Amino acid sequence: MSLRYLTAGESHGPALVGILEGMPSGVPVEGDAIAHQLARRRHGHGRSPRMRFETDAYEILGGVRHGLTLGSPVAVVIRNAEWPKWREAMGVDAPDDPAAVAGTARGKPLTRPRPGHADLAGMQKYQFDDARNVLERASARETAMRVALATVARGLLDAVDVTVLSHVVRIGDVGVADGTVATPDDIGRIDDDPVRCVDRAASLRMQDAIDRARADRDTLGGVIEVLGHGVPPGLGSHVHWDRKLDTRLAAALMSIQAFKAVEIGDGVQLGAVRGSQAHDEIAPAEGNGAAVRRLTDRSGGIEGGMTTGAALRVRATMKPISSLTQPLRTVDTASGEEAVAITQRSDVCAVPRAGVVAEGVVAFELARALLDKTGGDSLDEVRRNLTEYLAHLPVTSVS
Repeated sequence: MSLRYLTAGESHGPALVGILEGMPSGVPVEGDAIAHQLARRRHGHGRSPRMRFETDAYEILGGVRHGLTLGSPVAVVIRNAEWPKWREAMGVDAPDDPAAVAGTARGKPLTRPRPGHADLAGMQKYQFDDARNVLERASARETAMRVALATVARGLLDAVDVTVLSHVVRIGDVGVADGTVATPDDIGRIDDDPVRCVDRAASLRMQDAIDRARADRDTLGGVIEVLGHGVPPGLGSHVHWDRKLDTRLAAALMSIQAFKAVEIGDGVQLGAVRGSQAHDEIAPAEGNGAAVRRLTDRSGGIEGGMTTGAALRVRATMKPISSLTQPLRTVDTASGEEAVAITQRSDVCAVPRAGVVAEGVVAFELARALLDKTGGDSLDEVRRNLTEYLAHLPVTSVS
């Protein structure tokens, strides 16, 4: 069975819930690891006020015993700290006095959809007259559960020495210096930086850009790079479109709220150069005639939908948050009149936090591709199968 997950829950409902299915037995699940990843998602310069009091209190309800997965579905719940304030407005049962609830600040129907958000399209699709029915689920709050479930997948990758990390390479019009590289040795330094940027000079300029956007009551987007080190060759497939790993990675990253573009390796730049400058030439590995290496990594570690053994490198672009304190023009769906869009509490810039989410979805897809390749109902079986596979490759190179 292929690895998969489902999430449910609304931003201001009682909780987010998630199910991760297909994880082998014996994978370590440390509570501190999940708490650590959830805390990373809450940090970053430009964050929403909600991040200051949302603690992401979670509980594992099934699939784990004594710190190890059982091979059964892993069930997780994350309680929403604000739920008591929203009990009437977001309750499951119909209120005794709907008019009274609709007259409250939290229960009042939202009829001025935000440009750039799911509000209007969702209202049209589901025939809602209240954008609250859309925005509660469309909210990036849902990514807290994805990060929690991805932490379990990261445990599998850790067990086979695969490391996934991310760093911010652009916020607004401020980018890192050409040739900036992040490695696993930089993880601590990246997380200590307010915008999760490995380039300190660029980080200071990014922070200044965020502060200026906040002063102008505006928002900023940016670009995140996700890297995978130690990824074995041959994950993914060339034989069907939906088994190509770059297809899966692009879909996973584009599924994150407000993400609008993905490139693998040098991506867009490859459309502007000749073939002699676009591909990664192959040479014998130094000191070992039985192994090979790529002389460059323009492909981002993927060729023909499969990993090459070189470092995986993916970049994803996040647009500016669509909820502005200086709202954009819209139409009030209740009256048909021109109006200004609703204002919901949100980040000035969510790019640093989104990098942690991007890491999570990439880690999940790598774990899924690994299990598709190795099979195995237990971690020991996965390891044996991977070792056997690598031992019999005619040529191999893992960075």
